[in-house]
Amino acid sequence: MDAKEASATDLKRPREEDDAAASMETENGDQTKEPACFSSVIPGWFSEMSPMWPGEAHSLKVEKVLFQGKSDYQDVIVFQSATYGKVLVLDGVIQLTERDECAYQEMITHLPLCSIPNPKKVLVIGGGDGGVLREVARHASVEQIDMCEIDKMVVDVSKQFFPDVAIGFEDPRVNLVIGDGVAFLKNAAEGSYDAVIVDSSDPIGTIIFFVQQPDYNPFCYVEKQPVILTMLALVCVSGPAKELFEKPFFQSVARALRPGGVVCTQAESLWLHMDIIEDIVSNCREIFKGSVNYAWTSVPTYPRHVSLPFNIHGVIGFMLCSTEGPDVDFKNPVNPIDDSSSKSNAPLKFYNAEIHSAAFCLPSFAKKVIESKAN
Repeated sequence: MDAKEASATDLKRPREEDDAAASMETENGDQTKEPACFSSVIPGWFSEMSPMWPGEAHSLKVEKVLFQGKSDYQDVIVFQSATYGKVLVLDGVIQLTERDECAYQEMITHLPLCSIPNPKKVLVIGGGDGGVLREVARHASVEQIDMCEIDKMVVDVSKQFFPDVAIGFEDPRVNLVIGDGVAFLKNAAEGSYDAVIVDSSDPIGTIIFFVQQPDYNPFCYVEKQPVILTMLALVCVSGPAKELFEKPFFQSVARALRPGGVVCTQAESLWLHMDIIEDIVSNCREIFKGSVNYAWTSVPTYPRHVSLPFNIHGVIGFMLCSTEGPDVDFKNPVNPIDDSSSKSNAPLKFYNAEIHSAAFCLPSFAKKVIESKAN
């Protein structure tokens, strides 16, 4: 794998006559196109902008670009940030940072696995960074972990740059398949899994191009000089995870689960995506005949509600469902895990029994919408 490295100070600002993306100089002096997701607001900063969270952005200072590549499915970037450690970005959207990845990986894994006794066979769809595998491996009762990830580059990059996350790939119980998760589930034997964990990216991808204009903007400063950005193009495209949010996929999940089996899937931000969440809840209540619940957690660098000056409240949600069979009470874990019972030497950083139950306490506006779908 060829990792293209560059100092953050070498990230060059686009000129009006340039193409939409700016030039970037590597440590070897080679010129390459700066990724479109790098901010034009401040040189050496990454800004995440997406129609999935309109009118908002989050910026991290870039110390060094460690890797930049394009797989068959998406743009892949890794950079060293000033405050969150190394950062993995897919199609301009932050997937994980070393500082806060534990809040997502631990919750998406232990919310379902701690809700059923003795899970033995687990399927992970997506999750190419390996963090979910690392967390599933904590459960001593698990005998087999199947994983289907569509993008091999994500796996390879994660092993190289995030070894503490990708350590999950080293577990002998893991069977990794590089391929389409939708097709994998269609071919899975009926009732073969105790749990399915869907660690997907967002259903919408984005291509955004900006140029700098020398007009006044009171909120954007570069070396104390005010600037404003003019959007040249914003293109919304279907991301590689789009199918993982649709009804046929959930039907395949339900068929692959044993009676009383559970699924946990990434389910967007209740601050920003209630329309998507409504659709997910409606589909799941129609398909899963056991329990259907929505939980959430705080991840600072995930979809965010921002109020100036830059107060960030990152929130991501999870849809948890069970098939008809033995009762599953997601709000009260029956299979507790802690550092003494874990099969891992690394301690849990975020998850515990109290935060498990608290994750299902919803703010009133979300509770009203989600509970209305039960009728």
